[in-house]
Parts: sequence; C-alpha cells; structure tokens
Amino acid sequence: MKPKLLIVDDDDEFRAQMRWALAADYDVLLAGDRKSAVSSFRSALPAAVLLDLGLPPSPHAPDEGLATLSELLAIDSLAKILVVTGQGEKAVALKAIGTGAHDFLGKPLDLDELHALLKRCFHVVQLERECRDLQRRLQGDTFEGLMGGDASMQAVFNTIRKVAGTEAPVLILGESGTGKEMTARAIHARSGRKNGPFLAINCGAIPEALMESELFGHERGAFTGAHVERKGRIESAAGGTLFLDEIGELPPALQVKLLRFLQERCIERVGGRREIPIDTRVIAATNADLKKRMGEGTFREDLFYRLAVVQILLPPLRNRGGDIELLACSFLQGFAPELGRKGLTFSAGALRQIRLHPWPGNIRELQNCVKRAVIMTANKTVTAQDLELSTTSAPERNSFLKDARDGLERSMLQDALRKHSGNITAAALELGISRSTFYELMERLGVQKPDVPSQG
Repeated sequence: MKPKLLIVDDDDEFRAQMRWALAADYDVLLAGDRKSAVSSFRSALPAAVLLDLGLPPSPHAPDEGLATLSELLAIDSLAKILVVTGQGEKAVALKAIGTGAHDFLGKPLDLDELHALLKRCFHVVQLERECRDLQRRLQGDTFEGLMGGDASMQAVFNTIRKVAGTEAPVLILGESGTGKEMTARAIHARSGRKNGPFLAINCGAIPEALMESELFGHERGAFTGAHVERKGRIESAAGGTLFLDEIGELPPALQVKLLRFLQERCIERVGGRREIPIDTRVIAATNADLKKRMGEGTFREDLFYRLAVVQILLPPLRNRGGDIELLACSFLQGFAPELGRKGLTFSAGALRQIRLHPWPGNIRELQNCVKRAVIMTANKTVTAQDLELSTTSAPERNSFLKDARDGLERSMLQDALRKHSGNITAAALELGISRSTFYELMERLGVQKPDVPSQG
C-alpha cells in the first residue's frame, strides 16, 4: 500500500497538479478548507500533510491555516505537517514552526525538494510509530526490562518462560553488554523463588584469596581479620537465586567446592567443620568459551555439565536487525524526560549511524551512547554528531569541484548560524532552504551550532 498524503489548498488547479506529480508514490487525499481537511485527516490518518496556510474564508491571511495545523496535530501529534508559505513570509513560517509544523516550503514549490522532504517525513514517522508501538507492547512485559521483537530474542523469551518454573541450572552465554544479568533476573522474577533474594557476584572481580569466603562464608577466627561469623553469598541467597557472572574466571579449587554444593546442596564455611544445607538456585553466565577452557584444563567438565542443563545464548546487538533502532528510540524516550529534554527525536543521519555501527559493547554501549547524546545535544533532534560514533566507511575519492562546493556551503551555513545566534529555523529561512535540508547539510559538512554567550 502507498503511504497516505493529504494536500490542503484552496486552489483547485494546484491540488490537481500535486495529485498528478505525487500519485505515483503516494495515496493522495485532497481538501480545500479546514473542515474537509480535518474530516479527511481524522478518517484516513495520513502520516504527512502538505498544508497551504491561506485557506478560506481568509485566503490572504494565515490564521485559518494555523488553526487547521493545530487541529490536525491534536488528532495525531506524530503526523508531519509541511506548511506552504508565500515568498517573503518568514514571520508566518516561524509561527507555523512554533505551532508544531515539521517544516516549511515556499511557493513556487520545487518538486525535487518536495519529493526528498516527503521521503524523509514518512521515514521518520515510521520510526516514531514503531517506537511508540514498541513501548505499548512492552508496557505489560515482565522481563525485567528485557525487550526485543527480533526472532532471536523471542526465542530467548520463550526459553525463559519454560525454564523459570523449574529448578534446572541455567548457563547464560553472550558477549559483554548483551544483558546476561537482566536475563537471570527475568528467570528469577518468573520463578517460584521470586519473593526470595536475588544476589549477583562477578567471579572475575574479586581477588582469589577472598573469593572462597565471599561465596561460602567463614567462621569466626577462620583467618586473620575474621572477627565474626559471616554468611557467604550462597547462604545469603537461600530461598532465592544466586547469579554467578563470569563463571569462567572461577579458580579451579573453588570450582570443586561449587560442584560439591550443586551436587549435595550443602556447604561448609571457611574454617568450619559442619555441613549446612542450603536451598539456593544457581544461574551462571559467561562471555568466555568454556569448552575451549575445558580443553585447556582450566575449567572442569563436570562443573560445566552441572551448570549447563539449560543454555541460553544471547545474540549480540549487531545481529538483532530492527531491534537496534527500536531500542535506541526506547532509550531516547526514557532518558529525554528523565534529563529534562522531553520531545527529542533522532535525525535521519543519526538513525543511519545507529544502524551501521557494529556496537561491540552491545546494549550497554547503545544505552550509554543515547544517554550521552541526550545530555550533550543542544537541539530538539539528536544528530549523528551528538552520538559521537566512529565511522568506518571508506573515504571518498578526491574531487576538486565537490570540495569547493562543500567549502562554500559550509561557510554559508556557519555565517547564517552566527547571524541568527544558532537559530536553525531563521538560518534556514535566510538561505531559502527547509529546516530538514539545513540539518542534513550540517551533519554532512560537520557544522556545529555556535556557542551563544549568556545575557547578563
């Protein structure tokens, strides 16, 4: 199905021309006044609208067009309204942008510019609606913050549902930052132990000399400094779940002791002689190749098979397809209000970089990247520059003409921004281009907004 586009203009000939020019790509709807525009918009809910501000009964004033703009956005705030203004009507264009218009175009229309602008509008609307739908789908989810529509993540969720209600040991495999601890928490939350404690310990973050006491506890006087009896993590998690992250880093001697607990469900504290029965479920995780370590003799084969009754493999973010953009949008919608930047969106360039970046740090890297961008951006749109992601694309061939053109465009953008104290809309009007084109040029040419000195 073609995307729906509503054209609102009181000129019958103009509407006919626009339908002829755009019908190949869009399902074009037509309206000549506010009442018919609102009615058509409400029934069809087009993602984009081309709106002439001069509508009857006052075609020579913008008031009826601005009122139509407000009504349409009240029905669907995600719709992209492109207003059409006459030459020299900069104040009217600024007022329309302030009312909520996505962008503006001056008459006579440049069809190439209109086609490019509409293409970007429909792409942005699609992404925003996907993000909104994702948020709605996730509202009732109980996976402790886990999200994803990709088939690989749906398989993970199905495994969690099946294994959570059992006592089977689980080994979670995946690269750093893929959400191994969140997966363990999801299993605990869906289990019969959900009202018990959930404790986590990173086996690679604690010195070997302290690790035995940390896991199994110690008796008073067991070693220098052991002034009181102390429970270990296994004992403290009784009735609940103990999550052993980076299990591949557990020293060989403690692997033997952990295996004994998994087999007999009893522990002995350091310095103790009595066996203490413990009812704790163990979930382990690693980003290491345990089978390789088993071959090297650094990880016990019997412990591996005891821990890995059920294995859950978390996919790296780069293999999760459309989840990358949806996760980024979800993080943006979460961080923006939290940091006082409500209403932020991604630019087309930013989304392109998000798609292309390999994300070696996976979800954790994406989350931190989006949060930093929300803090650092000075605009209502998060750009590719705000993300500060390294690019791996091959350099273009040298072109003297292209270099000269880029240099001139860069200089003109910088001059317009300085003249208007960083106001993008005013600078775009100055150069006779749309805001979207201005933003796109800023991203491509590496132009930053100037620092505006505070007053007083």
